Formats: sequence, structure tokens, C-alpha cells
Amino acid sequence: MKDFKKYYQLNASAEEVYQAITNPLSIKIWTDSETIMSTVPDSEFSMFDGEISGRNLEFEENKKLVQEWYFGDTDTPSIVTIKLFPKNEGTSIHLVHTNIPDDAYDEMIEGWDEVYFGQLEEFFSE
Repeated sequence: MKDFKKYYQLNASAEEVYQAITNPLSIKIWTDSETIMSTVPDSEFSMFDGEISGRNLEFEENKKLVQEWYFGDTDTPSIVTIKLFPKNEGTSIHLVHTNIPDDAYDEMIEGWDEVYFGQLEEFFSE
């Protein structure tokens, strides 16, 4: 199992970013895929037509999202923590993703950079 930590920067307020990653209608727009999301802790979620799924653990409005991501039969939970920090005219995002299965690590990092945050960047640049 591996961990991944990285900072991203988006040209949007923390409130806008939080809405984009927690509101199912917003997520559907920037992912162009079916989405199930709720800001109720212990609720299930699914994004990118089921490619990413798991359980929502914690929410701090406009500041933090914590999720458990499912990876097949893996016993150890894979935890994603996204923290939002207002910075200049935008938002600095601190991502920590723990317990990524070794065989999924490279694909997961590419997904964070190019798909998840890549598509969010495009969403906020339109």
C-alpha cells in the first residue's frame, strides 16, 4: 500500500470548490458522468459512472471532505482527505490519499492529476 500527497491550485473560491466536489449536480457537470453524492456522513457515493465509489466519512463545509474509497477486496481502508485553503484569488487544495494498492498507484496518481483535478481546472476556467 502507498500514500499520495499533493497540493493543487484552482482559480475559484473555497466555497465554489467545495460545491463542485460535494454537490451531485455540479459533479455531474464537470465529470460528464452519472454521480451519487450526499453530504451526510456515512453515506455511499459514486462518481465517473461508478469508476470511483466509496463512503463519505466527514464534511466541514467549504474546508474539508474525507472519504473512504473502495478497491475490490482490499481489507485496509483507502482514505481520501481533501482540505481547502483560500489563497489569493483562488483555493489551494491539499490532497492526502492513503493506502492505495500498489498495483493501482500509478493509475490513481494519473487520475488525480489529469482526470479529477484536471477536469475541475477546466470547469473553473470556462
